[in-house]
Amino acid sequence: MKILVIKFRNIGDVLLTTPLIKNLKLNYPAAQIDVVVNKGTEAMLYNNPNITDIYTYDRTYYKSLPKIKRFFKELKFIRQFKDYDIVINTTEGDRGAFIAKFSNAKIKIGYPVKKNLYLKNAFTRNLKMDWDKHIIQNNLDAIQALHQPIHQKQVEIFWSKDDQQRVDALNMGEFVHIHPVSRWLFKCIDDELMAKIIDFVSQKYQVVITASNDTKEKQKVANILALTESKPINLSGELSLSEVAYLSSKAKLFIGVDTAIMHIAAAVNTPVVAFFGPSFANNWGPWDNHTQQGYKYKKGIQQNGKHVVIQNNWDCIPCGIDGCNGSKISECLMRFDEDIFKYIRDRL
Repeated sequence: MKILVIKFRNIGDVLLTTPLIKNLKLNYPAAQIDVVVNKGTEAMLYNNPNITDIYTYDRTYYKSLPKIKRFFKELKFIRQFKDYDIVINTTEGDRGAFIAKFSNAKIKIGYPVKKNLYLKNAFTRNLKMDWDKHIIQNNLDAIQALHQPIHQKQVEIFWSKDDQQRVDALNMGEFVHIHPVSRWLFKCIDDELMAKIIDFVSQKYQVVITASNDTKEKQKVANILALTESKPINLSGELSLSEVAYLSSKAKLFIGVDTAIMHIAAAVNTPVVAFFGPSFANNWGPWDNHTQQGYKYKKGIQQNGKHVVIQNNWDCIPCGIDGCNGSKISECLMRFDEDIFKYIRDRL
């Protein structure tokens, strides 16, 4: 049996498909399970023993092609997935539906496409997104659509020995991992507040800062560190995602914002303090592998096992908008009460 799982989303979204993949393997132990994802997100699935092959879709490359050439290239990409027994599209969107449509699979599971009549019947079993529960639980609806049991709900991430050796060579001792940025800067808290958090933690532990190699992220980190009195270790742009995963697994605590690295920290069972603004915590809060449960509320301060989400309880939260009034700055992330420090202190 061959099973294809499709996740055309971002890094954190891909990581949160691993409970689905694990349950597929537990229910179909002899099956070959392949995954197709956007290029740049595949590191979340490296070294995963439940996956045979990982395919990537390079969105930037296809968009750069002339229309006719792009059509035939896209068609070739889609048709390589025709020989599967089960196809599961875990997100809404046409591209995953096209793969299902062109597949010879008898079982095609996914979210129905409403605007494209050609794709109206792309799936044999339809899913329905429930925004009142965590994205992991939505992903696992595919297992129920297969009429199979859900054995566990743990997020998994793996790394190589080389990843481990490189991080171990840094000899950092006991430390707290802080990832103060997101690919979407409207998810970041006020620079001065983050600087205060770094200094607060530095009184007791070494602080290790990470960020991607993106110029804007590194500049954001530089702005924050210019406001600190302490001297954290700054590894911005220096580690791969799998190296960051191992780094986070060694940390006493993770502090950050709503981003893929937050999900990675939770996946390696490091306690997480996460700042949320426009996002729905009940959908995207750090998943606790021990409780294997989601969050009860869409906003406010919530604890889930060893993790805590810090979010204001304003009427406008969560809005899902990339900043207030087109500013790309979320006012709800600029102002927090001083008592938030107790949630950090209690975990140090």
